[in-house]
Amino acid sequence: MKKTLLIIFGIFIFLLVSLLALPFVFKGKILERIDKEIASSVNAQVYYDFDNVSLSVFKRFPHISATVEQFGIVGNEPFQGDTLVHMDKLQVDFNLKSVLFGDIPTLTGIHLDGGSLFVKVLEDGTANYDITYPSEEDTVAESNFEVAVDLIRVNNFNLIYDDRSLQYFMALGNINMEGSGDFTADVYDLPVKMDALIGDIAYEEIHYLTNKQFKGETTMNIDMANMKFTFGEGEYALNDFLFDLRGFIAMPAEDIEIDLSFGGKDNTFKSILSLVPGIYTESFADLKTSGTMDFKGFVKGIYNETSFPAFDVSLNVADGMFQYPDLPRPVSNVNIEMQVKNETDNLDNTIVNIPTFNLDFGSNPISGRFFLANLTSYEMDGALVGKLNLEELTSVFPIEGMTLKGLLDVNAQAKGKYDSVAQVIPNIDAKLLLSNAYIKSADYPAPIDKLNISASVQNNTGKMNDFIVDLSQFGFVLEDESINGRMKISDFTQLNWDGAVNGTVDLGKILAIFPMEDMDMEGKIQADIQTKGSYQDVEEGRYNKLDTRGNVGISKFVFSSTDLPQGIKIDQAIADFSPDRINLSKFDAQVGQSPLQATGFLSNYMNYFLNENETLKGQLSLTSSKFNVNEWMTESTAADTAALTVIELPKNIDFSMAVAAQEVLYDNLTLKEVKGNMLLRNGVLSFSDASMRTLGGQMTLNGSYDPTDLSEPKFDFNLNLANLSIPQAFQSFNTIKAFAPIAQHLTGNFNSTLAFSGKLGQDMMPILSSLDVKGLLKIAEAALKDSPIIQGVTSLTKLNDTNTIQFKNLSIPIEINNGVLDVKPFDVKLWDYQANIQGSTGFDGTINYLVNMQVPAGKFGAQANTLLAAISGNEVSESTIIPVAIRLGGTYNAPKVGLAGGNSIENLLATALQSRVSNETAIIQQEVTEQFKAAEDSLKRELKLKADMVQDSVKKEADKKIEETKTKAVDEAKKVLKGLLKPKPAKPDSTKLD
Repeated sequence: MKKTLLIIFGIFIFLLVSLLALPFVFKGKILERIDKEIASSVNAQVYYDFDNVSLSVFKRFPHISATVEQFGIVGNEPFQGDTLVHMDKLQVDFNLKSVLFGDIPTLTGIHLDGGSLFVKVLEDGTANYDITYPSEEDTVAESNFEVAVDLIRVNNFNLIYDDRSLQYFMALGNINMEGSGDFTADVYDLPVKMDALIGDIAYEEIHYLTNKQFKGETTMNIDMANMKFTFGEGEYALNDFLFDLRGFIAMPAEDIEIDLSFGGKDNTFKSILSLVPGIYTESFADLKTSGTMDFKGFVKGIYNETSFPAFDVSLNVADGMFQYPDLPRPVSNVNIEMQVKNETDNLDNTIVNIPTFNLDFGSNPISGRFFLANLTSYEMDGALVGKLNLEELTSVFPIEGMTLKGLLDVNAQAKGKYDSVAQVIPNIDAKLLLSNAYIKSADYPAPIDKLNISASVQNNTGKMNDFIVDLSQFGFVLEDESINGRMKISDFTQLNWDGAVNGTVDLGKILAIFPMEDMDMEGKIQADIQTKGSYQDVEEGRYNKLDTRGNVGISKFVFSSTDLPQGIKIDQAIADFSPDRINLSKFDAQVGQSPLQATGFLSNYMNYFLNENETLKGQLSLTSSKFNVNEWMTESTAADTAALTVIELPKNIDFSMAVAAQEVLYDNLTLKEVKGNMLLRNGVLSFSDASMRTLGGQMTLNGSYDPTDLSEPKFDFNLNLANLSIPQAFQSFNTIKAFAPIAQHLTGNFNSTLAFSGKLGQDMMPILSSLDVKGLLKIAEAALKDSPIIQGVTSLTKLNDTNTIQFKNLSIPIEINNGVLDVKPFDVKLWDYQANIQGSTGFDGTINYLVNMQVPAGKFGAQANTLLAAISGNEVSESTIIPVAIRLGGTYNAPKVGLAGGNSIENLLATALQSRVSNETAIIQQEVTEQFKAAEDSLKRELKLKADMVQDSVKKEADKKIEETKTKAVDEAKKVLKGLLKPKPAKPDSTKLD
């Protein structure tokens, strides 16, 4: 018996060790198959870390499970950089037998734990999920997996579906789902359950469901051969609203066949209340309710581009009532009958009928009805009548921190049809009266008082030209400051208006009473404006018939927001209006850190605001004691500061501006006494007679900044530089660092006249490879010290042992083309020797220069005396000039210094002295120059190729950034989900002691 137990125990230990070892033995085989499958089937960028892949036979025995964390797929063009899917943890199961004994592993299960799926479809139908290789490609290997999936589990997953071809949008969060079945069969049953937060479901910009919790459980019958999906008996819920769904959806061809019926299930009036925004909160469970509710409907027919299924949806609420537990008054007598149906395949034949709608807010009844015959002629018959005591409203709904008073009276009827061609609208008689309203917030001590609104909409004949909207009175008082206004609109075809507004508004007080998220604002606006005109005159361009006049004053205005963190402060601004122009007589402000004063005028402003093709014209005079440009070219966050970005200029503004600033901060430059004229026209900013002091000298420029093509903004300037510091210029300008690195070892000042043009990158810095510069660089006096080039020359020639050269009265003609600084030949004195220098510097830091020095033979010391003694004749002596040609290559900080035409000073001296005797000096010098030119031409061709590649790369990157800014729907949806899914603050633990 003991022996038998030992054998059984041994077998058990062997099996256990085998199960533990199997993942390590077969890990390489499985991972190789997975990697090969991805490479052969997915046309996208897949990221994963196979070092973090774990294998186990215990998670779902007898299957072997592979788990990888942080797995994702990023799209290629045109979705480059967009994440299609990211999974915090992905587990795939394989049939253990297929792994042990088969050549092809069999996939049996998929588990997703955390992550997101972002589906995007462009207007042309291109989808980011279309990432598999076409089947007809011969180079693609066949799949290395057999699929026998019988289990799919998803936990805490987010889905965003953005289909711009259908104008359909859906954002789901916290998706949990489980389904099991034989997914490889043609027909199978799929038990499935799912819960998710519906963040938003919208079609054609209409939001049908937002912030609703969904749960569902059913068994679906899947017929893959006929693409038919049949819903069995199940349970579904939106918030607390329960319903069932039966029928099928089939897609055997292009058309979609739908036969679905649905209805409420065990619901009460409280269930339908859970769908009302603002009511379904944490306290919803304590809500007192009564009443009955019935909901049912069907959708049946064909859906395609020309046909829509028939449908009938009805909702009935009888004797409904709800009351918040801590409030004294209920909403009662809620009775609703509603039916929306269409018995045809044409959506235009939809009928909406609400014969009964009434409820009582405390003691205030509201009742109404509505009938719409179709969506073509819009024949309608409706009414809404009710009175509301605002003070009672706070005893019905939990409106924390707000006191309300006043009476609201609504009485509206409409009957008839709307036909824009026949200029017919329904007969309308609607009145709204709000009298003696009072609004007080707990966050602000003073109330909005004497709030009165009287408005009416009248049309007694059904003709558009008899349509009148009359807001005869609008006004309120806030701390003895009142504002009053009126507006009357008549004739629906012409939309004539006549209105006025007068009074003072304290924005800080308004914002305290009605707070707005992520925004701070205060200040007063005083206005006295009258306006009269016709929209028909606007459409037909008769802007001279629009009469808007008056004046507006702003004082102590402060504004900041998440989009404008720098903030704007306006101490005082005064403007008066006329139909022709706006005169800005005073503007004293601080934009960000920068004080700014302005005066001027705007003309054609009515045309500009009412017609998108019109141009706003004006003239401004701007002055500032110190203006910081950098804070308006950056995006500041709490953590860091992003790079400069391209500044886009509007094309429909024609401004001339006179600018004067005592100090301007731009990038790492400090500009003093800035003044000049600017002209903004057609999206191009031009400068004339602009001058400033900077870098110890004076700068004057004329030119333009042209961002018409945002991917390749251009600049074109003529610069006149006087007495600028060479060291400061090197520290401040990347251009000088790239093309004149020698400036880091120069002291002194320089003058220059330059014609300077090129392209800017997305960081507003010049693209060095695009520069085109012509000009003359003048240096009155400078010193070059501790330069690696001087060290190389002195080491090579032994002519001087100092590491400093003094320069005086240099004139250097320069050009920059295709990223190459071309220095034309110029004369200079190197120590005691006359020299001529020419060459080039590339934007990548490469140098190629030829230095021709004229050195008396005697300066070479003993070696020259020996050679002179050996040469007979009177042609040579110690004063004989020896040409020394020096080639400078490599880079400035790592130069390659060598002799042109000789491999040593001795050979060079011998050759030069002999050539003096034989008169071959000129021939030798010509050969040296030709060799240098050939090398220089080769280098320029190489740099030209690099420049083209750099500009092409910059253009592609710019296009990508611009495309990213054009569409942000998915990013916005992520923010919506993030806001809905953010963790709620924990409740205080009553067991803890302070």
